[in-house]
Amino acid sequence: MSRPTVRVLALLEILQGGGTRTAADLAARLAVDERTLRRYAGHLADLGIPVQSVRGRHGGYRLAPGHRMPPLMLSDDEALAVLLGLLAGRRAGLVTTSAAAVESAAAKVRRVLPAALGRRLDTLLQTTDFTVPGRPVVEMEPAVLLRLAEAAHDRRPVALTYTDAEGRRSERTVHPYGVVAHSGRWYIAGADSTSGAVRTFRLDRITTAELRAGTFDVPEGFGPADRVLSGIAAAPRRHEVLLRVQGAVEQVRHRFPPGIASVDDGPDGDGWVRVRLQVEELDWVPAVLVGLGLPFAVDQPVALQDLLRSLAARLTAAAVTAPPRPEVRRREARWSVPVPGDDLHSGQLDDRGWCVSARLTPDDEMSKSCSPSPGTGSGRSTTSTTSGPRKRVICTARMRVRL
Repeated sequence: MSRPTVRVLALLEILQGGGTRTAADLAARLAVDERTLRRYAGHLADLGIPVQSVRGRHGGYRLAPGHRMPPLMLSDDEALAVLLGLLAGRRAGLVTTSAAAVESAAAKVRRVLPAALGRRLDTLLQTTDFTVPGRPVVEMEPAVLLRLAEAAHDRRPVALTYTDAEGRRSERTVHPYGVVAHSGRWYIAGADSTSGAVRTFRLDRITTAELRAGTFDVPEGFGPADRVLSGIAAAPRRHEVLLRVQGAVEQVRHRFPPGIASVDDGPDGDGWVRVRLQVEELDWVPAVLVGLGLPFAVDQPVALQDLLRSLAARLTAAAVTAPPRPEVRRREARWSVPVPGDDLHSGQLDDRGWCVSARLTPDDEMSKSCSPSPGTGSGRSTTSTTSGPRKRVICTARMRVRL
């Protein structure tokens, strides 16, 4: 590749970083004069890359907004960041389209990368494992997410068509204070015109979102993420748990998993805070409360109090020192079992000490079950021969005896 071509591509890479670059700065970085720089910019324009010339004291060159740069211009670090970002977003459930769209985007990036870099990135993706399982993708309209983010940034009202958990559709105007991603879902928190209160809305339940005229102010100190977590914790479920915990509000709130507890100051100001949980099942709550490491008292429900007493009994029993195990000695037992046949010469014990078979003469092989051993263990067998049509096998085994 000739030096001018290398410098043209270097100019493109610099401009890809964004912003307006002065002619003097670009010329210095490329080690050329400004006249040659203008010629390089013309070469890029001939290739269909919209390089804009900005006049004035602080003028220079920049890429036109909205231009889609070819992924070929990604550096090794940038290509790795893009592919890992796509992979992490898919596993975290943050993608707003199907998983197929993520795979397609990653495949397009890999196709235009240099072969050596593409092989290295493929090797990384194929050999990487994760300790946390991936979340399912909750599909939603990307246009809705982008429009709500624009409304929150510009502080403009937005008209929504929303479907709640019971399937009821409603039209409402919302002042979106912020967009929040939590546990694989997207939410907005804002003032709702229908209820007159600050609410949270799941974006996958929003069918349409249209910007409206006007503006609004965000309350001082409002935290969209905190409001989403408290809204999720307050959603009605099968059991409502009320308890008091000794400690500060922030200290207690951080002891609970995010989004399962609402924590407020106690009415008496005695160092105890009120905690409210909405849960479908109570069986996991006692372990969480014990894990707080703080004094607590359950006000309701009674069923949770019973579960706590049961857990306390099991923990107390587990803490008691186990009694010593009885001494075990090995003793030898002998018994005999009659078997038919002639010239009996061998027997066999299994690992429990049973005499399970006896071999007769080589010309007449036969296996017969024998009586069980009076003990357990492993051992060996010997045989004795007596006159008459019936023979006896004498089994010798070791057995364990408690004293």
